[in-house]
Amino acid sequence: MTVTKYVYDFAEGNKELKDLLGGKGANLAEMTKLGLPVPPGFTITTDACRLFLTTGSAPASLDAEIDAHIAHLEEQMGRKVGDPTEPLLVSVRSGAKFSMPGMMETVLNIGLNDESIHGLARFSGNERFAWDSYRRLIQMYGKTVCDVPGEEFEHLLDALKQARGVAADIDLTAEDLKGLVADFRKVFEKHTGTVFPQDPKVQLRGAIEAVFNSWNAERAVLYRRQERIPADLGTAVNVQVMVFGNISADSGTGVAFTRDPGTGERGVYGDYLVNAQGEDVVAGIRNTVSLTELEKIDKNSYDQLLAIMAKLEGHYRDLCDIEFTVERAKLWMLQTRVGKRTAAAAFRIATQLVDEGTIDLPEALRRVNGAQLMQLMFPTFDLGAKPKVIAKGIAASPGAAVGKAVFSSARAVEFAEAGERAILVRRETNPDDLPGMIAAQGILTSRGGKTSHAAVVARGMGKTCVCGADALDVDVQKKTVVVNGITIAEGDLVSIDGTSGKVYLGEMPVQPSPVVRYFEGDTTAVQTDSLVGAVDRILKHADTARRLLVRTNADTGPDAERARRFGAQGIGLCRTEHMFLGDRRELVERLILAVTPEDRQAALDALLPLQRADFVEIFTAMDGLPVTVRLIDPPLHEFLPDLTELAVKVAVAKANGTDPGRDAELHTAVLRLHESNPMLGLRGVRLGLVIPGLFAMQVRAIAEAAAELKKAGKDPKPEVMVPLVGAVQELESVRAEAETVITAVATETGVEVDTLVGTMIEVPRAALTAGDIAGSAEFFSFGTNDLTQMTWGFSRDDVEGSFFSRYLELGIFGVSPFESLDRGGVGSLVKTAVEAGRAARPGLKTGVCGEHGGDPESVHFFHEVGLDYVSCSPFRVPVARLEAGRAASGMGGSDSR
Repeated sequence: MTVTKYVYDFAEGNKELKDLLGGKGANLAEMTKLGLPVPPGFTITTDACRLFLTTGSAPASLDAEIDAHIAHLEEQMGRKVGDPTEPLLVSVRSGAKFSMPGMMETVLNIGLNDESIHGLARFSGNERFAWDSYRRLIQMYGKTVCDVPGEEFEHLLDALKQARGVAADIDLTAEDLKGLVADFRKVFEKHTGTVFPQDPKVQLRGAIEAVFNSWNAERAVLYRRQERIPADLGTAVNVQVMVFGNISADSGTGVAFTRDPGTGERGVYGDYLVNAQGEDVVAGIRNTVSLTELEKIDKNSYDQLLAIMAKLEGHYRDLCDIEFTVERAKLWMLQTRVGKRTAAAAFRIATQLVDEGTIDLPEALRRVNGAQLMQLMFPTFDLGAKPKVIAKGIAASPGAAVGKAVFSSARAVEFAEAGERAILVRRETNPDDLPGMIAAQGILTSRGGKTSHAAVVARGMGKTCVCGADALDVDVQKKTVVVNGITIAEGDLVSIDGTSGKVYLGEMPVQPSPVVRYFEGDTTAVQTDSLVGAVDRILKHADTARRLLVRTNADTGPDAERARRFGAQGIGLCRTEHMFLGDRRELVERLILAVTPEDRQAALDALLPLQRADFVEIFTAMDGLPVTVRLIDPPLHEFLPDLTELAVKVAVAKANGTDPGRDAELHTAVLRLHESNPMLGLRGVRLGLVIPGLFAMQVRAIAEAAAELKKAGKDPKPEVMVPLVGAVQELESVRAEAETVITAVATETGVEVDTLVGTMIEVPRAALTAGDIAGSAEFFSFGTNDLTQMTWGFSRDDVEGSFFSRYLELGIFGVSPFESLDRGGVGSLVKTAVEAGRAARPGLKTGVCGEHGGDPESVHFFHEVGLDYVSCSPFRVPVARLEAGRAASGMGGSDSR
């Protein structure tokens, strides 16, 4: 009988075992295999976590495996956990497959108790360090394992520092910390009803189970949802021999990056904190020094660290994020991973590694994604007026963010729900601030560096962040921040620049980003801006790699021209109903409400030249490229007067004894056409069949515009798309009429223009009968917005505001099906229709024209099922181009982790 193994020594794993050992455990094993100085330890697998979360108890064999590995550590180190003379201490840390910084739990200094504390003091020769370690254990264990409010520990620590007149923890004496331990124990007993556990085995088991449970902590669930990390992965647990950065003045802890995670530039980047433990750096409680300062503090450790950084980057072939500790001038490696980076850094680093011969262009394409490119297209601040800078911090995550200052996560969420932009202002953030960090436009802290919690999480989310602006005096209780004599209260507007680290009072004007200016035609930026050059290079490779064509959704000439500059290869959706708004609305109203054939024809005659001019403009902008024109598809209520308003007017007129006149006629007509659910009513092909001459007028306008341009030497490529078809007979009827009109225009003008006639697949029945419909359709275009509504039975305008947020909370949706295509339901219909359509008509052209056409995840699905093109809004065309290239390069989804 095979016995499942749940615990692996670091020497047994490698970086390929992330599914089993989590990212941290796999990388610790890899560093051990490389011979780097890694404190010994072992990893409890994600299998054990999943079993614990499913059954409520750990695997039966886990305790014995843990005991065996602890005994092995004790043998390696020559010390025992809990020993009163020379105690061995261990840490317990989470480590999921994908990095989730600060979202799950960590407990340090496991093994300390009332006896071993004295042994640690004698063994280390540093009584202050020993009591500092014990107070950290009680604080972390209490909060993490026993749900003791962390604020109570923090308030006691702050009060002690204030009483002693010191600013930092390191200025407290051993006696101070000894008293603090006693106070911490009282807090622990008050909330748990029991004394702090003295048995190291109880401490260890409690910490391990707390890490398992933290997988489903609110902030972890929220982070996974934000980052689209699957909920069923679970976390591994890493148990590792403690090394101490807080043991002496020649000790410390830090985080390093092999390249700047903000810009991608090469160099020495990171933070270091003398006489501290790792959480002090990440929490941003004390401002760190630059990693380059370590050379002055401890040159041997610095030189060794640089050599290890180079080795790791060469081994992983990517930017590496490294956590390390120096214990009495000896360097220890605590973690490495492929580092999170900003969008700008992602593109720069990818092309740098190509130039260095480390990777090739196809791999560079796989290492960036459409979400990152979209971030680079956001506006930046316009500094032409030379605004006054009120503070400057560390540029932790780029972007330009404007909002009202708020001083708590909850208020940021409240502002966002009310439609207000907010900037979350804190001394430092912690994992519990995640909801507010997601809701805010940007994050501003007075403490912390590029490796603080705020910086790391913001970079991962693509959120603008400025950290360590130490001129800011943040008072969370008063909800104010004071800087250089200026007081900013909650609700005051501030602007933060995550690229420069500058903070401005008030609302700063914005301008297009350099990447957008490049797409708009500023080709000089390719040579002068390294970021634009990197984007240009990778996007051009994506264009050569992709199979999918990328079209745009555009209804006007200017939109079409812009999309073409952005790389669109035609129009996949030209919505003609958008052409009838504004001044033309009255003509459509006259057409719909017409009683006699003469009235109807007069309205059509008035609309024809307007439509023809529209198409001339659009075909000119897209000369030589296909333009798919969707025949009019309005929900009827959008073009009719409001029924309630008309009823009121008629009632008031009658009450006043006056003649309601045309209002009465309109009221009768609108009442006749009123629908309870217009989205499922008289629209699309149904409207064209019910109102004689409507579609014929539109097809004539298309044909005449194309003929006019072809006479002028242009190359129009019109395609007529019939909307909302559910039965082949509907399409056959409209196609016969359309072909008659096209033939007539060719005879009248002496010019023949090849014009395809096809249909939108947006009704589930159309997808299920696609084989029949393909007999009359020369192309399919999937209208995934309506197809999603009808497949789910949702009214998009209603459900997104009523219950979608609850569905997301419950995990029913990982993401809104209107944002990213529902592969299992709607996607199945798309696949079925493509296969049936092409079986009936080999070579049938297929595309998608809903906004899913610009969603990175959805683009990969459309590549997989064999569509010929995607179509999206002009601004998302570059994103679709990039993701189509990534899909062809074998990269699944938009993930580049």
